[in-house]
Amino acid sequence: MKELQLKYGCNPNQKPSRIYVADGSDLPIQVLNGKPGYINFMDAFNGWQLVKELKKATGYPAATSFKHVSPAGAAIGLPLSETLAKIYWVDDLGELSLLASAYARARGADRMSSFGDFIALSDVCDTDTARLIKREVSDGVIAPGYEPEALEILKQKKKGNYNIIQIDEDYTPAALEHKEVYGITFEQGRNELNIGEDFFDNIVTENKELTKEAKIDLAISMITLKYTQSNSVCYVKGGQAIGIGAGQQSRIHCTRLAGQKADNWYLRQSPKVMGLEFLPSIGRADRDNAIDLYIGEDYMDVLAEGEWQKIFARKPEVFTREEKRAWLDQMTDVALGSDAFFPFGDNIERAHRSGVKYIAQPGGSVRDDNVIEVCNKYGIVMSFTGIRLFHH
Repeated sequence: MKELQLKYGCNPNQKPSRIYVADGSDLPIQVLNGKPGYINFMDAFNGWQLVKELKKATGYPAATSFKHVSPAGAAIGLPLSETLAKIYWVDDLGELSLLASAYARARGADRMSSFGDFIALSDVCDTDTARLIKREVSDGVIAPGYEPEALEILKQKKKGNYNIIQIDEDYTPAALEHKEVYGITFEQGRNELNIGEDFFDNIVTENKELTKEAKIDLAISMITLKYTQSNSVCYVKGGQAIGIGAGQQSRIHCTRLAGQKADNWYLRQSPKVMGLEFLPSIGRADRDNAIDLYIGEDYMDVLAEGEWQKIFARKPEVFTREEKRAWLDQMTDVALGSDAFFPFGDNIERAHRSGVKYIAQPGGSVRDDNVIEVCNKYGIVMSFTGIRLFHH
């Protein structure tokens, strides 16, 4: 297939629309079901590159959950703890395959942002992963293949219209890429940067103890940032992104946004949140919304008289600011990556409050000394990679 006609571009008024390879070669994909749109393919192709690189860097199956051409989550396939299985609403599925665990993690860290996602999988989609995808609200999936039973399960989604794309895992794009803006063509070499173990060797802080697990988490962070709209930062713990701040003009706003998402991920594991008693009629998406309000500043939206009765079987106690801070103080060993240098030490101060112990960033700010000084104050290990990872 040389080209694929699409219904429209980014918006319904942007017609005509199609995808094709400029040199006239065949497209490296097959649409097995549904009719993916322009943004679906943008998410699919960016997501596929991300998971392919995650698997290459770590050796584990990988998954990502994309929304509007940035990842809402990304993870490698490590077994889920009982707590994580519960907060990701998969504790009823039994032991999952590593690929399904990767998607449960990628989807589960920021479930509100992942609602209606486009999924990318590094490996052939198995039945465990298909069953998990089937019960979530999602626009589509891209993978290098599908087990026959998994494909049939996925075809049942969205009244038979779920978007299923198979990509040739051996496809290699041209070394030069092009983009048009206002009729002007931009050309650049593809970002083929390899993020391996030695990527983090230049440690500039007093604490230089970078564990193997921390290197994996930092690699996940940096590869995720490679496909996230800039400015961007990414918090990672235990093989999964737990907070991604994308597309902000100010880096401190990225750090705060992603840090709040990381905090929310950890707050969801607190006894107070895990003990919430929902009405049987409340579905997963509504539970996610209620939890987000409950742990935030607008908790009275779900605790006010006449409101809590619509959601909970028993009225929860207020989760006080002091209680939340005490719980968050237990979060440790978080890795943080940034697609460009941190210009001020305030980014490190904010990162520290979310349990960050390991940082990777390009360096090169005139205030690098200040940033290093704040890291040393908290015993944080920081690597200067020397490489910027802007993505637009």
